[in-house]
Amino acid sequence: MNIIKLEEMLKQFFNEDIGDGDLSSEYIFSPKEQGTFSFYAKESGIFCGAPIIEHGFHVLDRSIKVNLPKKDGEAVEAGDVIAIIDGPLQKLLMGERVILNLIQRMSAIATAAHLAVQEIAGTNTKICDTRKTIPGLRMLDKYAVRIGGAFNHRNGLFDAIMLKDNHIAFAGSMTNAIQAAREKVGHTVKIEVEIETKKQLDEAILAGADIIMFDNRSPEEIRAWLPAVPSSITTEASGGITLDNIRAYAQTGIQWISLGSLTHSVKAFDISALVQMKGGYSIVHH
Repeated sequence: MNIIKLEEMLKQFFNEDIGDGDLSSEYIFSPKEQGTFSFYAKESGIFCGAPIIEHGFHVLDRSIKVNLPKKDGEAVEAGDVIAIIDGPLQKLLMGERVILNLIQRMSAIATAAHLAVQEIAGTNTKICDTRKTIPGLRMLDKYAVRIGGAFNHRNGLFDAIMLKDNHIAFAGSMTNAIQAAREKVGHTVKIEVEIETKKQLDEAILAGADIIMFDNRSPEEIRAWLPAVPSSITTEASGGITLDNIRAYAQTGIQWISLGSLTHSVKAFDISALVQMKGGYSIVHH
């Protein structure tokens, strides 16, 4: 992860939330009062977000000490302590919500990726994400996917060519679209194309696509069509794939399965913060 970019992102997130100051914390506690935060899991899954905790609190105050009993990619159970943070109580409370929001999302994504990878264990298929990320959070979303054991698809429109139905419709045909891209693209850039019919598959092969995505096709269709694809072309399946049917897709022999659900519809992983002031006063935040 790009730490310089991460800290710039965190500054923007804090600016949105803190604005001119945290009235609640600043009006109740003095700048000198010290406290301890403990972040702990309230369900089982894969933790992700250690850089967020460490750099997030340091953006607010470099004197804050962060201890991380759990590392990114480690399994956690309900009740496990994820992080212990010591420092000025005002700053701990200022950073709590933003940091929790981020690590809850990232841990949910890592857990979803881990579950998908586990479902296809023993096959030759790999799991990857899509561009269906929250705007502004793509670097974090895709980092969480990797922590969960899956892979990243393209990072944006800039690092690969992916021809969808609208590109093909505007170009007049799949062949036209592929040929137009091939004439201008450098040798390091791959061209991927979506197909939905056997006729489109045959056209994509003849036109020289590097990657063919079987879009919203059943495992039976994919299994029947795959023998036509030369070994030089990478194959991918996407659309309508869930944990309930993902193994059936992997058993077709497809090389990649891309899942938008890893990032676009995860439910926040349940993590809470316990704040302890020196002297015994404590507040539980959910």
